[in-house]
Amino acid sequence: MPKVKTHKGVAKRFRVTANGKVKHRHSGTSHLAWRMTSKRVRNLRGTDPVATCEEKRLIKALGKGGY
Repeated sequence: MPKVKTHKGVAKRFRVTANGKVKHRHSGTSHLAWRMTSKRVRNLRGTDPVATCEEKRLIKALGKGGY
């Protein structure tokens, strides 16, 4: 069987943790932040876990899971 290729768009946006969870950066943080309140910008910092219903699909796209 051929190798499973990593989906590069997913690889740029998501990362699998050591425990097998998927985390992502908050959306809306790259530019135009001056429109938001300081509290909103502060709360968008860092990463967040992805919903569990999406994890299986993302792990497969990242080429990490054992099939």
